[in-house]
Order: sequence, then structure tokens, then C-alpha cells
Amino acid sequence: MDTPSAPGRLMLLDTASMYFRAFFGAPEALAPDGTNVNAVRTMVGYLSYLVEQYRPTHLACCWDEDWRPEWRVDLIPTYKAHRVVTPVAGAPDVEEVPDPLEVQVPIIREVLDAFGIAVVGAPGYEADDVIGTLATGAGRPVEVVTGDRDLFQLVDDAAEVRVLYIGKGVGKHERIDEAWVLDRYGVTARQYADFATLRGDPSDGLPGVKGVGEKTAATLLQRFGDIDGIVAAAADPASDLAPGPRLKIKEAADYLAVAPTVVAVARELDLPRGDALVLPSTPADPDALAALTERWGLDSPVERLTATLAG
Repeated sequence: MDTPSAPGRLMLLDTASMYFRAFFGAPEALAPDGTNVNAVRTMVGYLSYLVEQYRPTHLACCWDEDWRPEWRVDLIPTYKAHRVVTPVAGAPDVEEVPDPLEVQVPIIREVLDAFGIAVVGAPGYEADDVIGTLATGAGRPVEVVTGDRDLFQLVDDAAEVRVLYIGKGVGKHERIDEAWVLDRYGVTARQYADFATLRGDPSDGLPGVKGVGEKTAATLLQRFGDIDGIVAAAADPASDLAPGPRLKIKEAADYLAVAPTVVAVARELDLPRGDALVLPSTPADPDALAALTERWGLDSPVERLTATLAG
């Protein structure tokens, strides 16, 4: 991939990851009508902090238009199944979201729109896929802000794509580059999706290969390169793959045939880029922002973000 040459920096936010963290990590904050708006206030605060720290010229709040796409479920029916509250035929299933957070999500969206901050989603795809597409071939340095380790697969030093991992909090985020991934997991960033496929992820309903944990997954990838190489070695009687791992890989053949497609983020969606993602220096709709600020008691966080964007 060519070295980024376009001016500026692009920041991509895994929005749901952030507002869930905001809701569960911040104390209750009541609007004038008694509605809890802790996630709204904290999410706006996160934006101020990140813009202050990294000064992106372009920013997108990436949105889950479909948090559990049917095409992924068709391949692995257990995918995120434990989070489904209400199955919906022909539309995204209803995800388990605490009621006090559910009412705040539309408010977050309204505040972002009033500021003129780009919100980008794609029908039938998750925010991860939007991030994957916008981070690939961006032509400028990219910071991906997320609490989802699956997005480590996007880290690319040559293209200046790194992850700001907020697993320990936004203010304590870790900057993930290729050396960090290799040191922590023993695999390259390019191998991370295969690593996650082998290891599995209960939080996403991905079973992984039975009996293969992080250490074994890393060892297999170090020796055979990728899942195709591992599967080929398991099928080759002449390979030096030990009997135990060989049997485990063979028994997981059906899973390994489909799971890489589920775990890999999309990178080729038709999405707005360039000028559509420019971070505004002033609110796009000051009147709407003022009304939202008054209704929900957002004076302090809105004032801070407005000043941060201007400065």
C-alpha cells in the first residue's frame, strides 16, 4: 500500500463501543426532565478529549446499521446470538440494551448531527465493517478508537493505521501498532483475524477451534502462516503437525471453512470519504444544538466540544 500522502488525519470511532462504555462507566446524570443522560454527556466528553489529544482533520462516528448481519449469522448461527432480545424477520434483530441507555442513543445521534460530525453506517453491515472500509486506502494517517480487539486486524504501520484501544478507558487508551500486536499475541497484525478465528470469542458467539487457545493459535500461525496453511498441514500426512493439533483442526473443518469470513471486517463498502468526513470547526446547526443543550442539560460538555472544535 502506498504511504499516505493526503493532508490531515482521520479518526474513526466505534460509536457503540464508546457509548456502551460511557453508560456503564459514568455515574447517572439527570436532564431537567429526570432522564439519565450520562452516556450523552460522556460521549461528548470523549469526543472533546480525543480531538484535543490527536487533532484529526477528518472524523467519522461509525454506526451499526445492523449489529448482527444475517450474512454472518447464516455462516455461524451462534454469532452474537446471546445478545438477541427479539428476533426480527427481514430486519436487524433487537439487541439487548439497558433501557436507560436505549433512550440516549437517539439523543447522541441528534447531538452529532447538530455539530455536523459525520455519522457513517451501511445497511447490512456493522460499524466494524464501516471502520475497515474507511481505514483501508484512506491515504492519510488513521486512528481507530475502539474497545473491540477484533479491529487489531486493521493495524498497518506502512499505511499509518493504528488502533486506540479503550479497553481500560478512553483516558487510559493504548496505542496499538504492529510491534504491540506481535509482542502481546505472538502474531502479526495481518494474522490477527486468523488468530481470533482459531481462539474464538465467547462475547461474539464464536466457538473457535475446540482445545486451541491463544498460545496454540499463535504457534500454529507462526509455523504455517495462516488458516489455509494450517488446514493444508492438517490434511498432509507428511507435515510435521503434531497429532493433537492435527485432529483438532480436522474436527473443526466446517467451522474453519466459514469463520474467517465472519471475523474479517469488510473493506470495500461504498461509503463517503474525503470532504464528507471533514471535522467541522463550528456547529452545523447552532439552533438545534442550543435546543438539545437546554432540553438535556448538556451545557458543560457541549461548550467544551464547541471550543475544542474551534481551537
